[in-house]
Amino acid sequence: MCNHIDKIVLERYFKEGGVGTLIIVSALASVIATPFLYLADPSILDVGKSSFKVILVTALLDIVVLWAYLNAMQGDDSSRVIVYYQLVPVFGIVAGWILLGEVISKDQLVAMLIVFIGTSIVSLENIDGRFRFKGRTVGYMLLACACWAAELAIFKVVALEENPWRSLFWKHIVLMVLGVLMYLFIPRYRASFQAAMRTNSVPLLAANLLNEVLYMLGTVSYGIAAMLAPVALVLLTETFQSIFVFVMAILIARFIPRFATETVDRTRVAQKGVAICITGLGTYLLLVAK
Repeated sequence: MCNHIDKIVLERYFKEGGVGTLIIVSALASVIATPFLYLADPSILDVGKSSFKVILVTALLDIVVLWAYLNAMQGDDSSRVIVYYQLVPVFGIVAGWILLGEVISKDQLVAMLIVFIGTSIVSLENIDGRFRFKGRTVGYMLLACACWAAELAIFKVVALEENPWRSLFWKHIVLMVLGVLMYLFIPRYRASFQAAMRTNSVPLLAANLLNEVLYMLGTVSYGIAAMLAPVALVLLTETFQSIFVFVMAILIARFIPRFATETVDRTRVAQKGVAICITGLGTYLLLVAK
């Protein structure tokens, strides 16, 4: 739902500058979750300096992920962009190989290749009988996936040392501060934010409030899941996100077309459907590979 709200807001309220505005709004809105996190664990104010530094890094990675994702979303379909998140577990395994010296098995290599094949399918678009490589979308989403994989791994280290509520609380505080700093020191983002508040403040804030509440519920659930299960298993749920976004795109176009942001003709539906199936298979094989 968040992915579609992002796309609708970008298309309906912004011709340009929407990415900066949404980043600032999302960062500032992070403060909404802090009272609830405090109620969940009043001891969250006690955090170690070393842990706080790592939380700061994860918050910065979160901003980079959001920036890359929104730039990709601004120029492409939601259901196409989300398929690339299947690369997150692939990046996680590569990071383990580079940083920790972990061995990548043949089964894992095959699974990774399958995921790459699936994402390659949505990297091409047929325009007037000619295929065009969507390099802009691919570039932004490769950056987003790499940062997300690193963030999840780092978050688990800190959350295990502290606790998930404390880690999430300070991460949201840091995000709010980063939002203020971006507003103060990035003139282009500040101008876009001010213009949006003057012309579309009520619908824009309402949409973002709904979006942030949904996103925070998802983030908290995701963080708790990462504490209860292996990271690889949690990352497998990205497969379901692609399916949800894909099905929602079809339902929106069919039943509430005024909110539709993408074309759902047979060719594109088939292309995305095949890509989701292939990447989902690759992600599953990556999880069970030894």
